[in-house]
Amino acid sequence: MKLPLSYYLNPDVLFLAKDLLGKVLYTQVDGQITAGIIVETEAYFGEIDKASHAYGGRRTNRTEIMYSEGGVSYVYLCYGIHHLFNIVTSVNGEPHAVLIRAIEPLIGQEIMELRRKMPASKSAISSGPGSAAKALGIDNSFNKKDLGGEEIWVEDHGIQYPDDAIVSGPRVGVAYAQEDAFLPWRFFVKDNKYVSKPNKI
Repeated sequence: MKLPLSYYLNPDVLFLAKDLLGKVLYTQVDGQITAGIIVETEAYFGEIDKASHAYGGRRTNRTEIMYSEGGVSYVYLCYGIHHLFNIVTSVNGEPHAVLIRAIEPLIGQEIMELRRKMPASKSAISSGPGSAAKALGIDNSFNKKDLGGEEIWVEDHGIQYPDDAIVSGPRVGVAYAQEDAFLPWRFFVKDNKYVSKPNKI
């Protein structure tokens, strides 16, 4: 059920960002496994996307992992507080990525509750990319991890949403990207309570 690394080599990051909805993201931290259903994503389209860290061919110590072959993790610290988890996609040298913005808790909910200091019934436990990462125990140590390994991976449990249950709209918090800020490259499951706000377009 673990997605093969070949899945992530698809050059169409918009397809993958949508297709990842319903897939299950797993982590194993100190022998403890937690997992959640991916219910919200954002696509970042390589060097031509003004919202991407790799826009214009920017290659730094931080962004170099985005140029890897798809199937590895890219974790970075946002505002000095939140760790955000991205899946690097496409082929070597093409820095596409999908940000995981929200998950629906599935396995290890009591562990998530301890990490987030709130009940799993509260949508805030894993709503928004920082909260989703914290619920799954993802920190900077998860950067540059192979998604085919035993620390972090994605499985296909056959959860599929009909097209009319998937909404696309502008990405969140990328006003600096000028016209690219309005591209409908955020995908989420309609009426899922774990989707981050604003969950209406």
